[in-house]
Amino acid sequence: MHRQVRTTPRKRPRQQRSKDTVDTILEATARVLVKLGFDGLTTNAVATAAGVSIGSLYQYFPNKEALVSALIERHVEQMNGAVLAELSRVATLPMQEATRCVIELTIRAHAVDPALHRVLTEQVPRVGKLAKLRELDEICHRMVAGLLAARKHELAIRDPDLAAFLLVSTIESIVHRAALLYPDRLRDPRLIDEATLLVTRYLGVAPN
Repeated sequence: MHRQVRTTPRKRPRQQRSKDTVDTILEATARVLVKLGFDGLTTNAVATAAGVSIGSLYQYFPNKEALVSALIERHVEQMNGAVLAELSRVATLPMQEATRCVIELTIRAHAVDPALHRVLTEQVPRVGKLAKLRELDEICHRMVAGLLAARKHELAIRDPDLAAFLLVSTIESIVHRAALLYPDRLRDPRLIDEATLLVTRYLGVAPN
């Protein structure tokens, strides 16, 4: 029988000192994971890289699967939080400007550490984080759909919900493909220009 591997933390940090320790451990996990891959990742290697005792690490994480699971959750929540904040900020800007701002933020965020993004994406199914990704994706989808619905009179779309699905899927596919296979493209300013043109032409707000 296949053994169920625990991927949840043993306990959640409550005091600031404990939170700082967990942050240090997760930063070390990211470095070791990028350098050695999942198979080379060990709790001992992470503890050494973090400068903490193995006992301190085990207070919070029972195994390397729990470390990677927590790292994925933190990574996607940070990315999603940044995009949602930007969507709120640009909600009343001209649609072409708002579109460019959100696309630029998304691309530049993935350009910071594409190697980490790549290795975390590879590990999502292994540590059972697909449900978490879907939960955050649905939040983003609802917000984009709401913004499109509120400004439908400006746009050449018929169904804001379907349009939101197509737009979020398109930009995620572009950015993730670049991060996974062609990270240099994330630093090419033309990617932002062309992705913005793609979206604004679909919405019917691109300049003639």
